[in-house]
Amino acid sequence: MVRKIRVAVVFGGRSTEHAISCASAGLVLSALDPSRYEVVPIGITRDGHWVLTSGDPALLAIGDGSLPSVDSVATAGTSVMPLPAGGLVSVSAAGEVPQTLGDVDVVLPLLHGAYGEDGTLQGLLELTGTRYAGAGVFASAAGMDKEYMKLIFAARGLPVGPYVTVRSSTWDIAAERKRLLDEIGELGWPVFVKPARGGSSIGISRATSAASLEEAIGSALAYDPKVLVEAAIDGIEVECAVLEGLAGGPPDASVPGQVLVDPRSAFYDFSAKYAASGDTMQIPAAIPAAAALEVRRLACAAFEAISCEGLARVDFFYTPAGDIVLNEINTMPGMTPASGFPMMWAATGLPAVQLFDRIITTALAKKPGLR
Repeated sequence: MVRKIRVAVVFGGRSTEHAISCASAGLVLSALDPSRYEVVPIGITRDGHWVLTSGDPALLAIGDGSLPSVDSVATAGTSVMPLPAGGLVSVSAAGEVPQTLGDVDVVLPLLHGAYGEDGTLQGLLELTGTRYAGAGVFASAAGMDKEYMKLIFAARGLPVGPYVTVRSSTWDIAAERKRLLDEIGELGWPVFVKPARGGSSIGISRATSAASLEEAIGSALAYDPKVLVEAAIDGIEVECAVLEGLAGGPPDASVPGQVLVDPRSAFYDFSAKYAASGDTMQIPAAIPAAAALEVRRLACAAFEAISCEGLARVDFFYTPAGDIVLNEINTMPGMTPASGFPMMWAATGLPAVQLFDRIITTALAKKPGLR
């Protein structure tokens, strides 16, 4: 009898995207073939505790307009931690002697945002010698920090839009604030103000004038001491999903999709992404065939620019003039039923079961440790 592959699915986390991560886990858990995989579901609570939790996808689904929480499905009193030598996971109940849960073949880290998608969890797994899916430490950190992501893209000659970086350490200095406001004014209006290391559109504001700009920056600084102010790009939003190539080959890009923004939303904000009642994507995107090919090429170029591995979703703007502007890369994209990554791959001929088989297979092919 062939032994099942033991996969630790880690989700939740301390970031503001905790609930989205739980919803992502719900989709992934439903797509993992129980005849092939033995799943160890590990939730990280909002305060950072690792717990052995329910693997029931229904408990992690988005329903009735509300997002799930790992805290509501955690097994009370059961804690989990990776051991420092060999990638083991130790489990103990309150008041009992710790027990060894056993080896896991690979970790699937479905964390979004800080303290998980940013290289921190990846570094921990490398310290323990544990195989894991997705980007490594550097690519995760670069993909999370929008300032350095754009610097790398620009250095590789990829088309990025104009922006200004604001840090809390200089924002409170009057002379520096004036300089920054002058630089931002040159971007034109409106501008988008966002935490530099956030996701799911949390903390993002659209500022239409100097009067609303300072409030928008203050709101974003509440989430991150570094903020990006980006010039608005006139165009439709286009996304493309990328997978690491097989057997050392080049990365593969999906059919691009077009984001459908609810006309009641000023932009593709959190509510438009996760609380919309209608379709959120059109696949394929309504762009010329040549543009779609270029989007796919640029998506793979962005993936390679930060040395990404495993998977990513790359976001673009397609302008009325036919220009393609690279917005950002997400090294652990959302996996909810409304998320573009699994939908674009399904439209490309790779349904969820096969998609996650490929992601896990790619991860298992890597040697543990430094990549």
